[in-house]
Amino acid sequence: MTVPAATPATAFDPAQIARQLVDARRAARALPGFPGDLPAGMAEGYRVQEAAIELWPEPVVGWKVGRIPLELQAELAAERVMGPVFAGHVWTADPAAPTPLPVIAGGFAAVEAEYIYRMGRDAPAGKLDWTPEEALDYVGDLLVGVEFAGSPLATINILGPRVVASDFGNNAGLILGRVVPNWRERADEVPPCHAWVEGQLVGEGTPASIPGGPPASLAFLMAACAGRGRPLKAGQLVTTGAASGIHDIEAGQTARITFGDLEEIRCVAVPARPAGAREE
Repeated sequence: MTVPAATPATAFDPAQIARQLVDARRAARALPGFPGDLPAGMAEGYRVQEAAIELWPEPVVGWKVGRIPLELQAELAAERVMGPVFAGHVWTADPAAPTPLPVIAGGFAAVEAEYIYRMGRDAPAGKLDWTPEEALDYVGDLLVGVEFAGSPLATINILGPRVVASDFGNNAGLILGRVVPNWRERADEVPPCHAWVEGQLVGEGTPASIPGGPPASLAFLMAACAGRGRPLKAGQLVTTGAASGIHDIEAGQTARITFGDLEEIRCVAVPARPAGAREE
């Protein structure tokens, strides 16, 4: 099947931009550039994201949080950026085999070691201001895992947080590792993370590598989701930030992410296939 090339929008049109971003992801087709005028700010980026969520054929089962570079925070009036995680893009780590990560040729793909919350109860819909301590009271489990960052737009991070917000927060999936035992009592002992790509150590970190720690990311997200009419629900996942950094990966490459003696998660980048394509 021949997939037509994207037609650039002539002005900032959230619905049209969202359609082209979603179509490109589902067709596993890279985009040569952002399909329209760039969002003027974070609010405009999230308008595209909301339109794209409505077009995506799977429910939102969680959210990713990323840090906005310090030098852009004042201009954008934001410290963090968020994006949805969809039901069909959550995998459980298999100790016997690497998790395949579908990479769009010519797009962007990376792996990130993450600390992940699973919500234990619904957040109140009307609460728009959260402290980290309040937010943690709604958490059920802390897990370790890997965010698979991905986009049909190779320059997504170069274009910056407004574009990242537009395209699902540059999220393409989430690999869940083990639950951290007794995590509330051992906050200072949560295992550090190390990331290898093709056998080379490319990054390492701890929960403290995330400014304010994972609870600060959670508090931001709970307020932001409530403000968008999407308060967090029990069972939803929150991946709190790239603790080890952002590590590019290409089809054919392997990655290994460890969390002390708690978990080793292996993954392999494979060429993405269009939605609905049958395996040969």
